[in-house]
Amino acid sequence: MNFLRHVNDLLAFLLELAALAVLGYWGLKTDSAAPVKVALAVGAPLLAAITWGLFASPKATIALPLIGVLVVKALVFGSAALALHALGNRALATSFAVIVVINIAIALTVKSVGDN
Repeated sequence: MNFLRHVNDLLAFLLELAALAVLGYWGLKTDSAAPVKVALAVGAPLLAAITWGLFASPKATIALPLIGVLVVKALVFGSAALALHALGNRALATSFAVIVVINIAIALTVKSVGDN
């Protein structure tokens, strides 16, 4: 079970990085003026990273109950999936969302098994 937890933690980290990259790429590809593109390309991942660090990271500054952490994760990962969809990558958006749900389900299962 320990190996599964470590592999799943690595996957979670990679999904977090992917979400930030997707949000930045989405910002660059918006149909806007150059300053707006740059602001979105920098601002969207920055806002996601700050929100994640404050509320959803393992060492979050503000401890939330599990439901709050799940809401923050849904917002960040959901935004990335929507960004992929907006970029025309519907299959990738769906795949990303499914992998996120599986990753979170495994994390919750492994945690509950470890708590017993």
